[in-house]
Amino acid sequence: MAKATFDHTPMRDSYDVVIIGGAIMGSSTAWFLTDNPDFDGSVLVVERDPTYEMCSTAHTNSCMRQQFSTELNVRISQFAADFVTNIREYMGGDDRIPDLPIRSFGYLYLADTETFADTLRANQKIQHAAGAQTQLLTPDEILAAYPFYNVDDILLGSINTVNEGYWDGAAVFDWWKRQARERGVEYIANEVVEMARSARGIESVTLKTGEVITCGHVVNATGPRAARTAAMAGITVPVEPRKRYSWVFRAETPLDRDLPLTIDPSGVHCRENGGGTYQAGGHAEIDPAADYDDFGMDHGLWETHIWPVLATRIPAFEAVKIQAEWTGHYAMNTLDHNAILGPHPDVPNFIFLNGFSGHGLQQSPAMGRGTAEWLTYGEYRSLDLSPFAYDRIVRNDPIRETAII
Repeated sequence: MAKATFDHTPMRDSYDVVIIGGAIMGSSTAWFLTDNPDFDGSVLVVERDPTYEMCSTAHTNSCMRQQFSTELNVRISQFAADFVTNIREYMGGDDRIPDLPIRSFGYLYLADTETFADTLRANQKIQHAAGAQTQLLTPDEILAAYPFYNVDDILLGSINTVNEGYWDGAAVFDWWKRQARERGVEYIANEVVEMARSARGIESVTLKTGEVITCGHVVNATGPRAARTAAMAGITVPVEPRKRYSWVFRAETPLDRDLPLTIDPSGVHCRENGGGTYQAGGHAEIDPAADYDDFGMDHGLWETHIWPVLATRIPAFEAVKIQAEWTGHYAMNTLDHNAILGPHPDVPNFIFLNGFSGHGLQQSPAMGRGTAEWLTYGEYRSLDLSPFAYDRIVRNDPIRETAII
């Protein structure tokens, strides 16, 4: 991921929008603000670590899918696919921006119970109604397309190979950040440590270096740290860091075709990485909240859980060699694993952009665009994202999304 050099001190003492967190959600919002001809305000992005080394954006699988169980989540990913595949056009025809095709090897969900198979059937109907091209596969059909699987325990599969698979999220992030700065968005390497709140809302933020910045709106784009940021405003939000482990390995006998991002019934997932290498991910059975700075690796998890599952599902993975491993954090919305978006009902200029629970990268185009629309117009105009409002947290009214990885 490209590194940036930011100043520590803001150029002004007042901004129309202060975005706390400059990773992919904050940078998407910043860029879409600059791209909106009706927005003419000033924007400050405060990023605590401009190397982005430990942020969720840097640890992602960088894949997108349309296989969700709610129409809104499907349409959010459809916009992501359109944006990525037409990125140069979206970004003003800038000749510096490369073509970024989606490597559409698809996601393959595998069901080993009738209950999960029924879920896949119900989800396909929703996906088809939204225009996705999801296919249901019997075990024999899975083997015909992908003969390397062991499907002895599988009842049904679900796959979509149109605009579903790997995309270069790091490149999109880099260009959002780069072009936003060229258009006048100010990024600083600093940290918000305090907020001053009045009856109107958030009046100012205080930086770690002591500067007090007055603001029109504050956007919480701090990923797994969302609850800490909200607490400065006297607000609670049910988002916490959850450890997610990743491994890149080389197979002694590579598969003879692309491996879809395979979601085993156990929850272990694995995808094509290229050149005879593959990327796998998963988490421990006990999955507590992690400390914000805890990126320690569970070195035993591979041997005791991940590799046995992979070698059973894909016998060719019996002989593999680990090439890299790391720990990242999901920004887990513990209510319903879906985004929390828009203003707080009692602090109207505090804007949530939180809780993406592992599918934030693929949702960043729509979420950044929607947040920029709300900041400009006080409403969503391209795609109605209001179901993600904070009000449902207060009501304890979760969005039911069954396609969670």
